[in-house]
Formats: sequence, structure tokens, C-alpha cells
Amino acid sequence: MSFLNSGIQEISMIRYLKRGKDVQVRADDDFKVRSTVEGIIKDIEARGDVAVRDYSRKFDNWDPSDFRLSQSDIEAAIKSLSAREIDDITFAQKQLRNFAQIQRASMQDVEVETYPGVILGHKHVPVNAVGCYIPGGKYPMIASAHMSVLTAKVAGVKRILSTAPPFQGKPHPAIVTAMHMAGADEILVLGGVQAVVAMAVGTQSIAPVDMLVGPGNMFVAEAKRQLYGRVGIDLFAGPTETLVIADESVDGELCAVDLLGQAEHGPSSPSILLTTSEALARDTMKEIERQLKILPTAGIAAQSWAEYGEVIVCDTDEEMLHKADEIAAEHVQVMTKDPDYFLANLTNYGALFLGPRTNVAFGDKVIGTNHTLPTNRNARYTGGLWVGKFLKTCTYQKVLTDEASAIMGEYCSRLCHMENFTGHGEQANIRVRRYGTRDDVPWYQPIPARD
Repeated sequence: MSFLNSGIQEISMIRYLKRGKDVQVRADDDFKVRSTVEGIIKDIEARGDVAVRDYSRKFDNWDPSDFRLSQSDIEAAIKSLSAREIDDITFAQKQLRNFAQIQRASMQDVEVETYPGVILGHKHVPVNAVGCYIPGGKYPMIASAHMSVLTAKVAGVKRILSTAPPFQGKPHPAIVTAMHMAGADEILVLGGVQAVVAMAVGTQSIAPVDMLVGPGNMFVAEAKRQLYGRVGIDLFAGPTETLVIADESVDGELCAVDLLGQAEHGPSSPSILLTTSEALARDTMKEIERQLKILPTAGIAAQSWAEYGEVIVCDTDEEMLHKADEIAAEHVQVMTKDPDYFLANLTNYGALFLGPRTNVAFGDKVIGTNHTLPTNRNARYTGGLWVGKFLKTCTYQKVLTDEASAIMGEYCSRLCHMENFTGHGEQANIRVRRYGTRDDVPWYQPIPARD
């Protein structure tokens, strides 16, 4: 089956050789997801563990005696892996831990005397309890355990609850091992919306958390959106997106591999080629057709490419930059003669992969950066998951001298008077009366001083 779109649409100097699903169709799909998730949340709130078990049976055909793994269950999972598999997990976690520790070290507590006698500061305080969702229904997303659990551990989170759906009817041993090695305090085998809601609102057997993190399908992402406010979330991380920015310095085979490598995530994962070379664009589209005939995951990747894939041709790097910022993709793979131009100027992206020697799979699995990244154009206002997401930057203040308290009080009193905040003003006034030495300031005293 050919996915080439023979019609070329002109928009200014930007030409679409292939478009994805219509925006309205996507909006209709989103509405259906919202309604489904809303009903599940209400049901779990009302029925707790019983509802969670019902949904687990319905969606995952999973009904264990206990969703929580025992220590012996975890040990059995670890023993089932080969030494090479454990070594590979260890290597990946070492890379991620190292970068997370470097990031944490860059975040310094602050204490400074900003005015004589006035001390201001902030501390980075870890969230107390975090729920980490590890996708694993279609593919066992082992790397997501490193990305969420390990990063939370480096941040100093006290309680880390981690969960993943069953894989082919049982806990996936590598996911369980990765969660344990990363530092999870509790491990559940529970998937989908029911897992996310259970961690957020709590049930009879699952204590609630303060924050939810981790990627997932559109239903998991929507559940996090609806639960935001009741708990914190890392970001809205829905179906994977990839944008390949390329010019004639690379070939269609490489571009096709990088596009399909992400399209296989799921049937609604957008993959976009943005290029200044129409020859490269057409070569890539032909290559995608060829590779879809031999790719083992072509069943998913082909649907994703057909419905959400796009090919866009621009005239200049500047046009590609503008279009890329408009797209605000989760992953941006830059394979041009001057990739540093995009590093210096691009503002909306989840993560950048610069040059043909790197790729999104490196970031997803092993290189050390975090793969939980903003989707659906949310990169316009947030970056991805990192150690700082688990830290609350909390300020404090101390006033050490009578003189400083009185001086701050004078300014504060007048500012409160301009805003008609009498009670606020009196908080300042009483400090001036008690700690001040000036007699020439006519303080407004609506609340009589106590004898």
C-alpha cells in the first residue's frame, strides 16, 4: 500500500508533500478519550479496590491475588534475567544516574542578606511521595523505570510507588528488575488509567501519592490531565512524537529509519520530516514504503505513518526553524550541515538530537538524558522530566534586627494602605511600633495597641 500523497499543498513557501489526520478528527478522538477517563476516575473514587480490579480484568485480563509484588516476587524476577541483561540495565542506569546527579548538583540552596538585617533564601525540598507509571502493555518499556524511579531517587523522594501493566499475562521481569534497581519502594503490576487513578486518589490497599510521573498512551495522559491539581504531575506526556529536520547532507534511508523508529510506538504517534530538499523528501517517502514491507512492527508503524505522518519542504533553514518552533515536537532529530544553528535558535522542543551519529533511541534507552518529554505542543512552555521536577523550590525569610523590621514595616504599611488592606497594614504597623525608634512617623493605627 502506498502512503504517498500526490497533491502538494502550498502554504507560503512551505510545501506539504504529505499530511496527517485532520485536526477536527483528532479533536473528536480526544473527546471520546476524555469521557472514558472521566467515568473511570469517578468509579474508582466510589468503589476503590473493587473498581480497580474490575478494570484490570476488563482491560488487561489481569486478576492476581495482590497487585503489589512481594520481595520474593522481585527476587524471582531478577534471577530470571541473564547476567548480560542485568549488566545492560546497570549500564543504562549508570548513565542516567550520573546526569541526574549532575543536574541535582547544579541546583543550589540560596541564603543571602539582601538588605542590612534581612535574610532571604530558598531550599529545594523533595516531594514526599511519587507514583511512577511505566508503560508496558504493547512493549516492555524498561527504560521508563530508569527515567522516573531513578530520577526521583536522586532528587531525594522518600516514597516511590512504581507500577507497570502485565506483559503477556505476567509481570515483565526486566521491568520489575529495573524498577527495583532504580530504587522503587513499592512495586505494583497494574496498568492503564486504573493504575494512575489508584495512585492519585488512593484505595483501601494503595496509599495515595503527591505526584504522578511517567509517559503513557492517550488514556493515561488524559487521566493525568484530569487528576492534575489533586496531585502534581510531571507534564502531559502522550503518544510519542518525532520531528526529523534534515537537508541533503543525509539520505532517505537514515531519515526513514528515524521516523519509523518512533512511529512504531503506537498508531497515533506523529512522525514528521521537515527538509529543505524535495529530493530527500521523496527519497525518504519511498524508503518508508520499502522499510514498512520488512519492519517487524510495521502493523503499528504503517498506521501511524498513514494517519499522522507528514512531510514538509521548506526553502531555507530559517523557514525550517520557524516551522519546527510552531510544531513544538517532543523529539527533534537534526541532521543538517549546521545542526548547532538549531541548538542556538530553536526554542520549542522536548529534547534535541544533534547530528546523524545520535538518534532518539539513544535518548529513549541509554545515553543519560530523560525520555519523558512534553507532547502535543506543550514544549512551548515546559521541558521534560528531570530531577528538578521532583523538587519544590521553597523560599524563606528572616529579619535579624529591630531597625530592619521597622524599615520594612514603614514601606509595607504605606503599600498596604494603597491597596486598602487594613489587616495587612497592621501586621507592618505593630512591628514599627515595637521595633522602631523614630517618633516622626504618623502611623495609621486602626487597631488599638494592647495595654
